[in-house]
Amino acid sequence: MASIRDDFGTFIRRGNLIQLAIAFVMGAAFSALVTALVADIFTPLIGVAGHFNFSDWTYSINHSTFEQGAFLNAVIAFVTVAIVVFFAIALPYQRHEDAKAAKAAKAPPTTRSCPECLATIPLAAKRCAFCTSPVEPVPPAPAAAPAS
Repeated sequence: MASIRDDFGTFIRRGNLIQLAIAFVMGAAFSALVTALVADIFTPLIGVAGHFNFSDWTYSINHSTFEQGAFLNAVIAFVTVAIVVFFAIALPYQRHEDAKAAKAAKAPPTTRSCPECLATIPLAAKRCAFCTSPVEPVPPAPAAAPAS
């Protein structure tokens, strides 16, 4: 029986866990970069039009300071990260999955249902592997002629 230490070591060295850790670190670095971009470039550009500095946009009530300018910077950073993730990762991945599904849908079927027990059996089967009833084999579809 393996020790807990060996099991934990195997768990840590799994590829998925390491890939997840790398993705997390890269995501944190990307988020910091976008936050700096928004705070140092975007919001000052927005403030130029209205002669307004978002980082100074605060108010106080009973010695409590509310920094709505910093919150606005965080909202803009979040929206920017969401847009980049959508267009750089989510949209291309969904298009790839849709293309893969369309290609799979065009493939001819390789199985059918048994008329007696409704189990899935190969097209060329002469007898059901589940209920052993005889079935008529389905001849394979003719191969498509190559395009010239």
